Amino acid sequence: MRQTIPRLFQALRALQHENPLGLPRTGTIPRMQRGLPERRKIKDVAKVVAVSSAKGGVGKSTVAANLSLAFAKLGYRSGILDTDIFGPSVPTLFNLSGEPRLSSNNQLLPLSNYGVKTMSMGYLVGEEAPVVWRGLMVMKALQQLLHEVDWGGLDILVLDLPPGTGDTQLSVTQQVVLDGSLIVTTPHALAIKDAVKGINMFKKVNVPLLGLVQNMSLFNCPHCHTDTAVFGSNKRVQEVCREHSVELIGDIPLHQNVGDDGQRGKPTVVSEPESDRARAFIKIAQQVGSKIGL
Repeated sequence: MRQTIPRLFQALRALQHENPLGLPRTGTIPRMQRGLPERRKIKDVAKVVAVSSAKGGVGKSTVAANLSLAFAKLGYRSGILDTDIFGPSVPTLFNLSGEPRLSSNNQLLPLSNYGVKTMSMGYLVGEEAPVVWRGLMVMKALQQLLHEVDWGGLDILVLDLPPGTGDTQLSVTQQVVLDGSLIVTTPHALAIKDAVKGINMFKKVNVPLLGLVQNMSLFNCPHCHTDTAVFGSNKRVQEVCREHSVELIGDIPLHQNVGDDGQRGKPTVVSEPESDRARAFIKIAQQVGSKIGL
């Protein structure tokens, strides 16, 4: 039978085994336990930008997906890597499924749609299968996603980080040379508090902060055409940017179509390229590109 995924992932998916990674129980200690991994560039990728939020539910994956599509629309060879092992969103957002094939050098080949190359754990496990793994298994899977994918040459790779400031985020910053990071928040007070945690995390690990993206900022009523701050005023966001010397790099309005577009696998930049929402994502991509020398 022709092998379609690396043996490591075949082992990772065998969740019923006590030792699914096949690691030695005694003897050699994995390098991950001996010290910090070496930070290195992702092969065949010129620039790497991480999109993060310390709070779930703020639309981070939607922003990351539209940002990668905006880069493609601007003429760059663009890709997106979904690093959320437990709750991958990229397969849904890009309307993709199926196991990746292997390249001639035993690397995972990305799946593509709308001119963007993608890779996600969601391609390697069943759509409804829970990932019930301990930390070491997650880190091994993440390491392969970061360094064993054949991107075939990209100008820009967007990393969609999971919410929080834990193992995955730290592993990414320790294993990959990042050209910068974006923090996604909403104007809601709780989201802003967590955004500050994300800002401080990237400062601690010496990753350049490119800016903060405020998602779902204002709702424009289609009947009376009045703007309403559904999640609160953006004054606090502006204060946080001043306090932490971070630029407010983008404002994405609250609109039903943004969520609906993502759910049906055709994000806003593709489905409504002339809309205000799509133009907001394009503007963010232009600013990010300028900041990282793209």
